[in-house]
Amino acid sequence: MGDNIYMYKFDSMDKYLDFRDVLILPKKSKLNSRKDVVLERTIVFQNGVTWTGIPIIAANMTTIGTLELYKVLSTYKIITALHKFHKLQDLLDYNKENSESKLNPDYFMISTGIGDDDYNNLTFILDNFECKFICVDIANGYISKFNDFCKILRSEYPEKIIIAGNVCTSEGVELLNALEIDIVKVGIGGGSACTTRIQTGIGMPQLSCILECVQECAEYNRVNFDICYEYDQNKHNKSYVLSDGGITCPGDLAKAFGAGADFVMIGGAFAGHDENPGQIVCDEKTGAKHKLFYGMSSTYAMKNNYAANNNSDYRSSEGRELKVAYKGALKNTIENYLGGLRSACTYTNSANLEELALNTKFIIVNNQYNSHLL
Repeated sequence: MGDNIYMYKFDSMDKYLDFRDVLILPKKSKLNSRKDVVLERTIVFQNGVTWTGIPIIAANMTTIGTLELYKVLSTYKIITALHKFHKLQDLLDYNKENSESKLNPDYFMISTGIGDDDYNNLTFILDNFECKFICVDIANGYISKFNDFCKILRSEYPEKIIIAGNVCTSEGVELLNALEIDIVKVGIGGGSACTTRIQTGIGMPQLSCILECVQECAEYNRVNFDICYEYDQNKHNKSYVLSDGGITCPGDLAKAFGAGADFVMIGGAFAGHDENPGQIVCDEKTGAKHKLFYGMSSTYAMKNNYAANNNSDYRSSEGRELKVAYKGALKNTIENYLGGLRSACTYTNSANLEELALNTKFIIVNNQYNSHLL
């Protein structure tokens, strides 16, 4: 009896893994240089809309998802998910000030919560500004209000690409696939500024999360659209996975794509640069320079964003404020991450990201690297 109760409390006795728990095995490769790797993808969504770019997305956080970061990231064909406190006038002002390099709908997303004020702000922007992507973002993508909101958006904006989350299980993906969401945002508690796992005990290690959610999407695509999970430039999925959380280094980015994620969102790794909002602060004792980075559910964010916008969506904190070491220009970090990703492709005989997903074989490890002199 006791054994049965014990087993009942576990969804699975398998060990769930994070990026730090694995390494990717190298294999014989025909690629002699990172220059042989193409990181851009062309994706066709279920409504026929086409997108081409590097499938990395800057997180929709107030210190990351800004127009200043967009200006840099868009030159690499990387997407910026603008944080939800942007107003229509912010976008109009940007285009006025940058008349020769206006906002390109391929490389920015309009983000929203699910409150009435969020909806009103979103629709006002969509009705008055050219946009391609909508990112519906809340901490708990399992609640009925979230699903109802996504259903309304899908009905009202069939021509838009809708990203929605967060969920971290096959059940969550199944719910969003049923609503014909284009990109399912997966990951709960894995962000560097997120404390959901500490506050609630809820979540799933990010690597296993990706693998489970990719499998669910692959099954959905196979059953409903006769699309098998194999690289074919003439075939395009109807449901895509965006991994959100846990990227701490270029190797993590390679592992996320290797696990099958179609898009990867980056937050903390894009913090601490000249382009990020906030002043550079110098530590009086050590002289070290840093900038502030905080989670969207942190107490700091509540006070400075929700209260400042007269938003009643104030709740208990599931985020934290961090001092991030000052890193200089954002382009240096971008090129470091893209260089590492290209190198991972050469190690695995992968000429592109689709091939990386097919060629990646993980091994479980105790240590990733020698930290003796670090």
